[in-house]
Amino acid sequence: MGLSFNVYANDDKPFSIAIHGGAGTINEADLSEVQQQAYRDKLQQAINAGHEILTKGGDSLDAVQAAINVLEDSPLFNAGVGAVYTFDGKHELDASVMDGRNMAAGAVAGVTHIKNPINLARAVMEKSPHVMLYGQGAEEFAITQGMTFVSNQHFDTTHRYNQLLDAKQKIIKSEAKDHDYQASVNQLDANYKFGTVGAVALDKQGNLAAGTSTGGMTAKRFGRIGDAPVIGAGNYAENGTCAISATGHGEYFIRYNVAADICARVKYQQKSIIQAADEVINQRLVTAGGTGGVIAIDDKGNIATPFNTTGMYRATKVGDQPTNVMIWRDK
Repeated sequence: MGLSFNVYANDDKPFSIAIHGGAGTINEADLSEVQQQAYRDKLQQAINAGHEILTKGGDSLDAVQAAINVLEDSPLFNAGVGAVYTFDGKHELDASVMDGRNMAAGAVAGVTHIKNPINLARAVMEKSPHVMLYGQGAEEFAITQGMTFVSNQHFDTTHRYNQLLDAKQKIIKSEAKDHDYQASVNQLDANYKFGTVGAVALDKQGNLAAGTSTGGMTAKRFGRIGDAPVIGAGNYAENGTCAISATGHGEYFIRYNVAADICARVKYQQKSIIQAADEVINQRLVTAGGTGGVIAIDDKGNIATPFNTTGMYRATKVGDQPTNVMIWRDK
């Protein structure tokens, strides 16, 4: 009787989910109708995977993980299969997850053989005393958790490899001229610098969760780690406030503590999730020269998806309302 009452009581509770497949210079003229539809279909599949869990009264963490798994397994996005290449022609993957109930978090960085890095990030959160594990150590822990391992070539895609060749050519040419590695990377087009997938969700129990997964920056070197596995920068969740997953030029998101900043504005300044997210992405970050966007959700299921780039692959679903799948500002 008690269980039946709880299930019934949850039926009218707000629940929502939002996902993203990265922000960047996404020009409509560069995507054929077939390509556009492929992205929309995959975003729809991913949000459906998470929403189905929420509809049945399931956990927000499970919903976030399920949605991200779909995106990690698709070659369309810079996470899992389809991850960008490092300067040396390999793939180094980062991911993080955060549970709004207790502020628990788990993250992995620089992993090279984990099929779904978001799954390992969750295992770090739930099965280890740590928040972030890196590289070989993270994969040693993954063995103890029975994670699915793949060869590094599992993540290969032709279009990402062509991006690497183009980026390396530009970096090498610039370095030869100016002898300045920082300048050679900074002059790259923004599309080389980021690309991420993520999800945020509010379940019927009022629990918020966020997850972010990425292949990082094209032609990255020296073990570079971006914002995706950094709690407070590319990922954040706190019950009663909000959950955030970011995509953008990670160095700026780390320096400006973007995800946590948005939630702080909601929590301490009583700003709406839409206002808080807009202020950070379209004002503070723009002033600093940072590019990217976020998906954000508050404790009532309200969603914001601001970005300061040409486009951002994203989808939102509030309760049982129709799904909204978008790439550009208005479509």
